[in-house]
Amino acid sequence: MKSLNSWFDEYGESHQNKTNIYIHKVCVPLITWSLLGILWTLPTPDLFLKYGVNWTYFFIGICLIFYISLRSIRVILGVLSLIVPIVLLLQKYGPILGHRILYISLVVFILAWIGQFIGHKIEGKKPSFLKDIQFLLIGPAWILKEVLRLK
Repeated sequence: MKSLNSWFDEYGESHQNKTNIYIHKVCVPLITWSLLGILWTLPTPDLFLKYGVNWTYFFIGICLIFYISLRSIRVILGVLSLIVPIVLLLQKYGPILGHRILYISLVVFILAWIGQFIGHKIEGKKPSFLKDIQFLLIGPAWILKEVLRLK
């Protein structure tokens, strides 16, 4: 398994351009928020509901296993500081907004991904996740590292 620094170094290779980095600082949190919103609205199996879990919680659990494997409490806490407020907002406004969350999340998700690809066009390098899908989980941690100076 790669070390956290190895993941960050490899991810950083295709994120050198200041404009691309700025775009990522905006779009990666929006993608995270919108993906959790999309998952929140998906029909949930009865087995999940029995335990008060929906697809968002299931996805977060899988992500946390990956982040724990990186052995960085700062990254885990940083990612949780991004995810927990999103989940609290979904819990509060989910019942009020219903499936409008899905439509809003889909629009934000698509626009944020367009932004990401524009950033990589400016950078002149392909997105890291095309090489290894795990980079989709490294992106939020890398942005937190950049914003909060985590290591």
